[in-house]
Amino acid sequence: MFDPQTRELLRTRPNPLTWDQAHHVQSVRPAGPPPRPRTEPVTVQRRVSASGVITVASQPISLGRAQAGAVVTVHVSDTTLTVDTPDGQQRTYRRATAQPVRSIKAYRPRTTTHVS
Repeated sequence: MFDPQTRELLRTRPNPLTWDQAHHVQSVRPAGPPPRPRTEPVTVQRRVSASGVITVASQPISLGRAQAGAVVTVHVSDTTLTVDTPDGQQRTYRRATAQPVRSIKAYRPRTTTHVS
């Protein structure tokens, strides 16, 4: 699936049709230009744990206990992770993994309607 305006690839799904079924589909439109990967850094949010650590793309980053409980914004590029802390500091870390970001907003505050 991709965004129709920007042709940016959002996610992929397996094709439910076999090759023979897809070959016999009528009224098929020709494919447009191929989807292009995202070029700008991915921006994610994380809540700092009580020990002062966040995890982005399976890479733990220690921010210190002074940041415990704070929500930070992380800009993920191919080679670096840039963390914007609530006190206005910006810290840059070298990226140690090549894994993609799976979660954009992790550890968001959850509220309950009642307590049992």
